[in-house]
Amino acid sequence: MSQSTANRGIGGVASYVDDRTGAATAVKWGLKKVFPDHWSFMLGEVAMYSLIVLLLTGTFLTFWFVPSAGHVIYDGSYVPLKGIDMSEAYKSTLDISFEVRGGLVMRQIHHWSALLFVASIATHMFRVFFTGAFRKPREINWVIGLVLSLLALVEGFAGYSLPDDLLSGTGLSFARGMILSIPIVGSYVSSFVFGGDYPGEALIPRLYTVHVLLIPALLVVLFTVHIALVALQKHTQYPGPGRTEKNVVGFPVMPVYAAKAGGFFFIVFGVTTLLAAIAEINPIWAYGPYDPSPVTAGSQPDWYMGWLEGAIRLTPGWFEFQVFGWTFSFNIALGGLILPGIVTMAAAFYPFIEAWVTGDKREHHLLDRPRNAPTRTGLGAMAISFYLLLLAGGGNDLIATHFKLSINDITNFLRVAIFVIPPIVFVITKRICLGLQRRDRDLVLHGVESGRIVRLPHGEYLEVHEPVNEYARWELVQHDTHRPLPEPEATDADGVRRPGLRAQRMRAKLSRFWFEDRVETVTPAELAAAHAHGEHEALDTSHESRGIEGGEVETRAVTRH
Repeated sequence: MSQSTANRGIGGVASYVDDRTGAATAVKWGLKKVFPDHWSFMLGEVAMYSLIVLLLTGTFLTFWFVPSAGHVIYDGSYVPLKGIDMSEAYKSTLDISFEVRGGLVMRQIHHWSALLFVASIATHMFRVFFTGAFRKPREINWVIGLVLSLLALVEGFAGYSLPDDLLSGTGLSFARGMILSIPIVGSYVSSFVFGGDYPGEALIPRLYTVHVLLIPALLVVLFTVHIALVALQKHTQYPGPGRTEKNVVGFPVMPVYAAKAGGFFFIVFGVTTLLAAIAEINPIWAYGPYDPSPVTAGSQPDWYMGWLEGAIRLTPGWFEFQVFGWTFSFNIALGGLILPGIVTMAAAFYPFIEAWVTGDKREHHLLDRPRNAPTRTGLGAMAISFYLLLLAGGGNDLIATHFKLSINDITNFLRVAIFVIPPIVFVITKRICLGLQRRDRDLVLHGVESGRIVRLPHGEYLEVHEPVNEYARWELVQHDTHRPLPEPEATDADGVRRPGLRAQRMRAKLSRFWFEDRVETVTPAELAAAHAHGEHEALDTSHESRGIEGGEVETRAVTRH
């Protein structure tokens, strides 16, 4: 078949589909969509490509995995477990690892992709938070991203719980303890989830349905909505020459981004496969089948669930008490349920809180430099330090055994540090941001050190400063400087108490917290004054002074390290 014949055939099929669906207009619009070019935007793409890899490898694994807690005697090729009684789920996972051609590498690709999926979502959300990409009109997309991250956590936990080995069983017993800590209804919820007494035989089939059907469907739907909103609302972009709130500077999807996206997908797939080939992960045969009686010393969940375990380990035991015969285990509920709920709500409502504090109703398509939003950046750094401390709490036993320290001392230290270190991190981060802003302001006003020393006719020495070019200067001065709101008056001009006074006072206090410490943006008047009297004018002045009798100019080169 000639090339022209093939093209006519493809064109005929395209025309047929377009006549019946009108898809050509949407496809044409999508292919001409312009996206900005910056490495940080790839974090979201890594999450999307990892999800694709998860779906592909998960489909492969479903052909051999048996989601059943029914008991069998193992008679496979892994000799240390021969003759051991185990569940069909665990046996089928061993068979995938040792009997199915390529099964082990597929299992490991699946697990590494899950870790990369959660990590890329987290780092993508950090990028969105620190650059202010969640502001109007993207508040809903921020909430969708948060829901996606929570679903990813649940999906990952369900996935590594399915093999029914001793490690995953320990994790399920941990989850059961959190469910039982729900006041009043905990035992009923546990019975519903586990299908009766723990561990029961209904949980694995239920987890399987949730893992391969329910949550993947939700992830795909929400990812589609998320990407559709990104396309409809215009992509955010970093400040730069020619970039405004009303345009997007970049490359169209076709052919530039289509080629880059295809290549990047195979890079992600290749790196994940390489990890799976050379780095062992979750060797279930080393743990053995799950039995409620043994205790797995040193067992650790995947990193994205470790902070929950740390929160529970750090909660003092005296939070458990009895009232009228009812046992309230807040020593578990506080760290495992209440704290995650508070963190989730704070993250979900943050865009709306910041918009309320600033009173900013405008649409934002240009991103902030993190240094230009010091309070927001400090809060983000504080949240990261809070998570890392809880993660360390989840591994307090391993820290104690590896470094030969007292586990009680580690736990007590972390109980104090969880309240002390995050505020310190906030203050330090905010001061660093303000210092960087002052450096930017000095750079705009006084220019760049040239390393050349000029001696003026009257003997004074000055270093020549070269002004920053207009494009670089614009990036340093284009951001808004918010100021704190004034304290509202208690009454109006007629002496009547103002409605909503308490909310207005709260808003004023938050505004002072956000913007009381600030560095003002350089104004055109300040810039003109600096250029009229700045040191970078010294060279021109010195050249003019050559016509003065007896004048002398000496220039020296200075090497800056």
